[in-house]
Amino acid sequence: MTVLLRGFALASPWWLLLLPLIAWWLWWRRHRQPDAILFSRVDLLRRGPARGRWAARALLVLRVVALVGGVLALARPRTGARTEQVTGDGISIMLVVDLSSSMLAEDFQPQNRLEVAKEKIKQFVLGRTSDAVGLVSFSGEALTQVPLTVDYPVVLAAVDNLQSGQLEDGTAIGTAIATASNRLRDAPGRSKVMVLLTDGVNNRGTIDPRTAAQAAASMGIRIYTIGVGSEGMAPVPVGRGVFGLRYENRKVEIDEPLLTDIARGTEGRYFRARDGAALQRIYEQIDRLERVPVRASRFVRYHELYPWPLGLALLALVLELGVLAWRGPLP
Repeated sequence: MTVLLRGFALASPWWLLLLPLIAWWLWWRRHRQPDAILFSRVDLLRRGPARGRWAARALLVLRVVALVGGVLALARPRTGARTEQVTGDGISIMLVVDLSSSMLAEDFQPQNRLEVAKEKIKQFVLGRTSDAVGLVSFSGEALTQVPLTVDYPVVLAAVDNLQSGQLEDGTAIGTAIATASNRLRDAPGRSKVMVLLTDGVNNRGTIDPRTAAQAAASMGIRIYTIGVGSEGMAPVPVGRGVFGLRYENRKVEIDEPLLTDIARGTEGRYFRARDGAALQRIYEQIDRLERVPVRASRFVRYHELYPWPLGLALLALVLELGVLAWRGPLP
């Protein structure tokens, strides 16, 4: 049990029940004493009755200070500043990122689509507090990079390491949805979300994207789809030459009807990001859409104060021993 009063707390307040006992002891001691002054040694009489009475009073005060200080130390006084700790379950989010070679198209200057997407995804992850986040990358196949976790530095490091060419090239949207759904299927909490980012048309994999989306919907998973790419033509890498990647201007092709159907079928939404700023706004909008109430428990980080009364009690005991040595033991 902790009693808290305006930033001051007692961790073990029950020890304060000893204080009335100390008061009762003082009352009993006062009323039990006879009218005569008793001395333990005859030489104290030669030193003077006034000094004897002074020593008795000093010893009594020091003993009371030691007892009270000990009781206060046992009660463990402390101070602290209140902070908030989120204890709710939050939501479970799988981030699904296209790593096909077309994601290296340089229509999101000064960076390519993938680098801009990674930057915005990291900002999205940094905005989480209690949400479990996982990461799936895909191109011609899909791979779970990070399962659902609240260890956000691990997710951020995995996003940093995403590179085109890590998987077989192509765009297997259905396989990506199925892989992420499998991770979300047994996730705790009522809200399960998938954010799928791609810049192409489904052309690989054996799983139909719409079928995979229907299966995800049956698991209570909501899918937000993001089509990444500018309008018209964009410089897309087509091979590697002596001086690095070779680019050709090719028409931007995004299967928007498919991405729209996937989102609608799971009660999500489809977004189109034509530049980096638009992609930033999309992740911010998804963030607002997926805010759920969580429980917050208040806790206090304390600074222990018990050494002060404990030190006072020890000092009183030392002084009492000093008085006894100087004046001799008194009743």
